[in-house]
Amino acid sequence: MRLVKFEMERLQSTWENRVRYNLSESSVHPMSVRELTGDPVFLERLLDMPLAYNQSNGTDELRAAIASFYPGATPDNVEVTNGGSEANFITVFSMLEPGDEVVVILPNYGQIWGLVNSLGMITRSSTLREDRKWAPDLDELEAAASDRTRMIVVTNPNNPTGAILTAAEMEAIARIAARSGAWILADEIYQGSERDGITTASFWGKYDRVIVTNGLSKAFGLPGLRIGWIVAPQDLIARMWSYHDYTTIAPGTLSDTLARIALSPEGRARCWERTRSICRENFPLLRAWLESHGELFHMVEPRAGAIAYLSYDLPLNSTELIERLLREKSVLVVPGDHFGMDRYLRIGYGSPPEYLREALELVHEVLESAAAAGR
Repeated sequence: MRLVKFEMERLQSTWENRVRYNLSESSVHPMSVRELTGDPVFLERLLDMPLAYNQSNGTDELRAAIASFYPGATPDNVEVTNGGSEANFITVFSMLEPGDEVVVILPNYGQIWGLVNSLGMITRSSTLREDRKWAPDLDELEAAASDRTRMIVVTNPNNPTGAILTAAEMEAIARIAARSGAWILADEIYQGSERDGITTASFWGKYDRVIVTNGLSKAFGLPGLRIGWIVAPQDLIARMWSYHDYTTIAPGTLSDTLARIALSPEGRARCWERTRSICRENFPLLRAWLESHGELFHMVEPRAGAIAYLSYDLPLNSTELIERLLREKSVLVVPGDHFGMDRYLRIGYGSPPEYLREALELVHEVLESAAAAGR
């Protein structure tokens, strides 16, 4: 099997821990263990915890905490994975066969698009429309989905745009899926990172063939725990658990323990408010920087996630631009090429404010140089 190269992850994996300034990240500056727990007694107990194998589908306590977010779900509707990326992988691995038809709403995180193209599925796409504030083109989606469609893939809130579907748009997507009995795979990992504080509705319960993936990496600010999950009908979860046996087997014991703190009612409220506060405080810095460049940039303001997706008016390919940023300034951003859209950039703004200001100033210097050179 020849994999389609996952360009964005390869770029980030290569450079994110080497550059001086990383603006490619789509979550906020991560929490520390001490900040998460806030309990010296617990921290001391943690040091004495045996590093044994964890329950492979996640402990009963953790799955119960996750299930509580989804009305009508029980722990048997939940499979805990190593990050949201494994949740997506296991879902595709267990649900689809070569030749199955899959519709992906784009732009989108490139993992599932790359996987289904690598594994021999028939891929179709529908687009979010920038001229409609990144709303889905439902007529295009209806035309793309056929009687043979096995799955419709959506990320809500969206990566890279930060857009959020309306209730009517979610209902329309469910109606289109129901026409052929297709599954909806809803990646909801940015739920909880909304700047206005209004939590994005889940697809869970909107339709009887919904699989939700989520995790602690984005809205919770805990990417290093590598905790994700799948929520689906019980028979599918039982099947997915057996596929999990062929990947990482189990989440880490310490990660499971710390995840239970983050996913408690108090922990979730605290983590989400921290993320939302960072987004609210930092976004004006990014917006002011963009406005200082006149007509160079165009952006539909993101509603969720510490990411902004913007187009720029320079005759310079987006990958060439980020290569200049890497080479000349040690700054990493994500090129629009990785979403199939040239002359766009995805900029993460969840870093500490001074770090963000310094990084944006270096981006400004490269843009000035490129504009002066006519590219």
